[in-house]
Amino acid sequence: METEKTTLWQLYVSFLKVGGLTFGGGLAMLPMLQREVIEKRKWVTEEDLLDIYAIGQCTPGIIAINTASMIGYRQRGVMGSIVATLGEVTPSLVLITLLASILTQFEGNVWVQRAFGGIRVAVCALIAQSVVTLYKKSIVDIPTLVLCGVTVVGTIFLHITPILFVVVGILFGLGMKKFKRRNG
Repeated sequence: METEKTTLWQLYVSFLKVGGLTFGGGLAMLPMLQREVIEKRKWVTEEDLLDIYAIGQCTPGIIAINTASMIGYRQRGVMGSIVATLGEVTPSLVLITLLASILTQFEGNVWVQRAFGGIRVAVCALIAQSVVTLYKKSIVDIPTLVLCGVTVVGTIFLHITPILFVVVGILFGLGMKKFKRRNG
């Protein structure tokens, strides 16, 4: 999608920002990722990002790192993948190292516990916003709404492994594509 070649430095800094300014894990990073790689850098489209994000959730490892690796690879190959991943993990590595050495001394402090309680609430709001964004782009007709409903019921209430629903989703997507092609 980009017209001029992305530099390794641009990849590193972009994912450094995403990794450093996103709290709450993979789902919480989606709004920041959308701003950085779609709106600002125009490295991927919104549909591309949703596909990359979906693949990142289905593959082993941390979704933020998987997503950074895939976008980096699209921009600059293996080296881009490595640099984007390093950018994504640098803030966490530094922050966790510092926090681990400090927080063990204050873990019983009521103010620290309340601060983390507030952070959890803010992260829930960010995740909810990401879910709404994904819902608007992914639920496009009655069949996708039904698949979404079945997946929610199956994973939350029936405790069916999400892996099964990933496979069902793949087969569903392939089947719908074939059905639409056949019917016009």
